[in-house]
Amino acid sequence: MMGNKSEKKFTEIPRDLYLLEQFFKDRVGLGTSFDLGQRKLVILKKEVQLYYVNGLCDTEFIIQLIKELVNLNERERPTKNIFEIVQNRLVHESVEIVKTIDEMTDQVLSGLLAIVVEGEQSALIVDVRSYPGRQPEEPDTEKVVRGSRDGYVENLIVNTALTRRRIRDENLRFEIFKVGERSKTDIAVGYIKDVANPQLIETIRKEISSIDIDGISMADKTIEEYLLKQGYNPYPLVRYTERADVGAIHLLEGHVLIFIDTSPSVMITPATYFHHVQHAEEYRQSPAVGTFVRWTRFLGIWASLFLLPLWFLFVIEPSLLPENLAYIGPNKESDIPLIIQLLIADLGIEFLRIAAIHTPTPLSTAMGLIAAVLVGQIAVDVGLFHSEVILYVSIAAIGTFSTPSYELSVANKIFRMALLVAVALFKVPGLIVGCTVYFLYLISLRPLNAPYMWPLLPFSPKAFIHVLIRRPVPGSILRPSIVHPRNRFRQPENKP
Repeated sequence: MMGNKSEKKFTEIPRDLYLLEQFFKDRVGLGTSFDLGQRKLVILKKEVQLYYVNGLCDTEFIIQLIKELVNLNERERPTKNIFEIVQNRLVHESVEIVKTIDEMTDQVLSGLLAIVVEGEQSALIVDVRSYPGRQPEEPDTEKVVRGSRDGYVENLIVNTALTRRRIRDENLRFEIFKVGERSKTDIAVGYIKDVANPQLIETIRKEISSIDIDGISMADKTIEEYLLKQGYNPYPLVRYTERADVGAIHLLEGHVLIFIDTSPSVMITPATYFHHVQHAEEYRQSPAVGTFVRWTRFLGIWASLFLLPLWFLFVIEPSLLPENLAYIGPNKESDIPLIIQLLIADLGIEFLRIAAIHTPTPLSTAMGLIAAVLVGQIAVDVGLFHSEVILYVSIAAIGTFSTPSYELSVANKIFRMALLVAVALFKVPGLIVGCTVYFLYLISLRPLNAPYMWPLLPFSPKAFIHVLIRRPVPGSILRPSIVHPRNRFRQPENKP
């Protein structure tokens, strides 16, 4: 923050509060920014100044603290130890002393209250933050029929509290970092000390500490790109969740969670492909029902990937179909090539999805009805699309929407379109080579040194069965080996 020689004298908090006030006027915007507040008091014949940001502080706390300080003039005699007296009269549970002006400025701009006393080179930092934001509510993307209705919000303190409410363990840790030269965004790394892998924790610490950027306004996604060096890989390398119960269960398994202030999405690391196809609903139902829901979801994901390329291959190579399935395929020719129809229809659904995001909720339903009833039907009637194209593209789209992870569903759509082009160019070899390249690519991914396709490759029979079948909680004795937990056993009585 400090640069030239004239600024170095302000590295420490000046004893003369006039110099401190000038620093805030010149460098921070005191007197220019309407939301930056200052209050001057005379306590026991010494000047005391308070600095804060309106809108980020709880004004009731500040008023109460000012009352306590003003009352010192009636209860105490003038003395040299005014700083200690002020410190002891701050009726708040969180009070910290800082020595440098950089630290003081960062804390004030983060929403804390700074109190300085004339003649002292220290500042008292009082946590009176009250960030604007919404109350915990059920996330729209992770709804369940039964279960908790609270979810993470944009407030880091609330998110860590929601997690600690579910895990009241003395080994639960939340390490705080500040990232961004200008934004100074708070990031918390959460883990259970005697469960999580120390090497993973240290790797995440180093990667976050090494981030050098002016600000991370996009929060979680920016951190993911720095942490995992994602580049142009479309597949998600961490799992996001807005549910506090999902975050808590992953902590108990040995994962490390990354909380970013201003974002309701919490990052779960490490994550494999199969982490992105799970949903909380499976664990809010009985094991049999949860397994059925899981298999149905797997079928939808498979349809979103391979249904369109397979149908297209059978249409252009009818000899591959058995006689009892010979009815598959359009009954009449069209002037528009089938591959163009498929790509236009697939992109059309993506247009609708994007339009639904940008359309106010009361209008999005009407827009969907217009698109489905009018546009789709008219496109078939005028001969732009075959009716089967609309059918199979719609089934693939439903499979896309049934994928729990939004990032995974979009990545699967990109691969599906690439596979369609490969089939159009090379037919059967295109499908075989395309699928092979796809699986080899997924196998090659190792986010945070964790195999992306575990437990399929490397194959772990017990873990793979656990992926296919939702096992009862009493039978889930071991933590997943992919996180290399320090304590493998979830149920101590089962230890050998």
